[in-house]
Parts: sequence; C-alpha cells; structure tokens
Amino acid sequence: MLIPCIDLQEGQAVQLVHGRRRELAIADVMSLLLKFKKYKWLHIIDLDAAMGKGNNSELARKLCDEAAHRYGMKVRVGGGIRTLWRAEEITEWGAQQVIVGSAAFQDGKINRAFLRRLRTRVGRPAIVVALDTCRGHIVIKGWREKLRIQAEQVMEHLEPFCAAFLCTDVDREGTMSGANREWFERLRSATSHPIIAAGGIKAQREIDALERIGIDAAVGMALYKDRLH
Repeated sequence: MLIPCIDLQEGQAVQLVHGRRRELAIADVMSLLLKFKKYKWLHIIDLDAAMGKGNNSELARKLCDEAAHRYGMKVRVGGGIRTLWRAEEITEWGAQQVIVGSAAFQDGKINRAFLRRLRTRVGRPAIVVALDTCRGHIVIKGWREKLRIQAEQVMEHLEPFCAAFLCTDVDREGTMSGANREWFERLRSATSHPIIAAGGIKAQREIDALERIGIDAAVGMALYKDRLH
C-alpha cells in the first residue's frame, strides 16, 4: 500500500534530501489533500517540531481534520512528539496514530518508562515507533543524533508498546535512488508488526515488491515529481 507524505516546514509542504537540503516546497499545502484523496492513509510530519525549530501545529491540525472529515482518510502524525501531552493533543485532532521517534529512546536505550505511560494514555493501537536509520544505526532528533543501536536489535523489545514501525532509510531519503530492499527484508524478518518503509522509493514496482513481503510504502519525492509509473 502506498501512503503519501506531507512534510511540513515553515508553513510549506517540502521535500528534503537526506533530511537536510530542500529540494522542493509547496505553499498551497491544503491543495495536496485533493491530490492524495484516493489513498487510504496519509502521513503528516512536522519537520520543524522534529528539529526543535518551532512547529506547524495549526496547519497540521487543519490538514488532519480535513483529510479525515472531507476525504475519509486515516492520518498518522509525527515530528517532535516528545511528551504525553503532545501525543494526546494530536489524537484529539482526529489522527488515528501518532509517530514517536526520539522520545522512544533515552541515553541510547529504549525509553520504556515513557513508552509505558504513552501506551496507557493513548493506547497501543495509536502508537507507531519511528526507526530511522543512517549508515545502519538509528538516528533521532531530526536525524541529527546517531545511536549505537540498530533497528533490527530493538524491534522485538518495542513491540509491546506500539502497533507498527515506520522505518526510514535516511541514506536514501529524498534521492529517488531506489528502495534498499535488502534492508527492508531484514527488518521484516525481525518483527511480526506492520512495517511502513520510507526512503528512496521511486517506482511502483518497488511498492509492489514491498507489498509482497507485507510492507507498506510511505512515499514523498516520487509522488511530488510524478515519477511513479
């Protein structure tokens, strides 16, 4: 299943290469809902919040509300969700799931205390843990801080706290260089939980191949540039 992504930065929908260099920006963010309305799920990621540079809460809330009520889409929201209060707030917008990355870890280890409290407050079905990886290691805080641990090592331990994993290959993010099929296959063998793959996806055949091994595809750049054929 293909899941379109709207990444928010400074009030615009953007696409970044490796999470750093801006490749494109769209000012009329709400118009993207019409473009993406045929899809079942939508990802909204607040990049400013993820990087600790403010937030796009008002815009994200409006997107979430309209996607759900006007187009009947299910929505996942991520980016800078580091407190229980923030997670609860976003579920009150109507988001089916919140994506938690940096807050799932503390001092280089799984932050079980936070995840237990989060599970109690919003429920395990509403939690997706982001396992973003650069050169084989998990990265957090807007992909600026690298941990020693690898995604495959922690997935089993995180399963009790979440409903799914969002796994982004930061090395290929925004490059349209093709999905790292081998890596995603390793992740698939490491957990029975649903996995959403992101990073480098450029063709429908890659999405089909991922679907055959039970992985959904979150796609940004290739959708915005109309390269999926």
